[in-house]
Amino acid sequence: MTPFAVLLIRIPIEPIHWQILSYISYIGCGLSAFFTALSIAVYLLSNKKADHSIAIHVSLSGALFLLNTTFLLTEWGARMKPDWVCVFVAAAMHYSLLCSFTWMALEAVHLYLLLIKVFNTNYKRYLLKMSVAGWGIPAIIVSVSVGVKDNEFYGLTETTMADSNQTSAICWIVDDSYFYSVNLVYFTLIFMVNSGILMAVASSICKMKRVFRNAKVGMESKGDRRWRDPERFSESCKSGLTVLGLTCLMGTTWGLAFLGSGFVNYTVLYLFCIFNSTQGFFIFMWICLSTNKQKKREQQDKISSSPVKTTTTKTE
Repeated sequence: MTPFAVLLIRIPIEPIHWQILSYISYIGCGLSAFFTALSIAVYLLSNKKADHSIAIHVSLSGALFLLNTTFLLTEWGARMKPDWVCVFVAAAMHYSLLCSFTWMALEAVHLYLLLIKVFNTNYKRYLLKMSVAGWGIPAIIVSVSVGVKDNEFYGLTETTMADSNQTSAICWIVDDSYFYSVNLVYFTLIFMVNSGILMAVASSICKMKRVFRNAKVGMESKGDRRWRDPERFSESCKSGLTVLGLTCLMGTTWGLAFLGSGFVNYTVLYLFCIFNSTQGFFIFMWICLSTNKQKKREQQDKISSSPVKTTTTKTE
């Protein structure tokens, strides 16, 4: 079995921790694969036209579905003959990983346009341009890597566990220099951009909540006692959950790889495997909440736009 952390972290891990981290990774990837597939199915079967935010969430779910599925197949590919099967699985997993990172960046860009720039994204071919970037940029990188004949970047990779002779064979990137130069550099750029946007969005949410709180305090000073401590606590919890959800969407939890590179930190490894292997499940929950909010907003719009009907009743 293989821990999910091997996608970005290459350090020797003790056999017992390797096994536990592998179980966590396979359970998490199985859950994420199921729920991301469910998100895609619900989106495709839905008759109503979803907004751009939901469509981008589903695209990220599609990338994570490919990543989780190929990860679950990587050991199977390592045992298969001929060798091109393992190369195909490794290239597919690398492509899905880069797609996941790219769609996380596009989530951040879309959120920046909506909340910070207050930009109208309902213009021509917005989703098409997003899709070309989300699926096209990783395709170019992987195609060039596969097309290089002198260097074999994908194939069977054996990892030796710490303080033992045990090894684990998977289909992944063979060349260490290529692994660090492409994966970590690509993710570092996205992580820096997403972290900056996340801080800007969190600051914007705090400002909006502060304005809302001041308005409530003003109402209370005028004699309205509805703004109590439980309500303040509830609003704070909602703000915290919103920021946590955005953290999941933007993939900032993948930044734990920076804390786990170069030396063994099992706390970081466990957090990395738990958060990132189950990311698809959390995004499914976010999509459900976003869809419910959209339905409520549409119902309110219909009620407010519908003409008021007057009726007369006879009384005795």
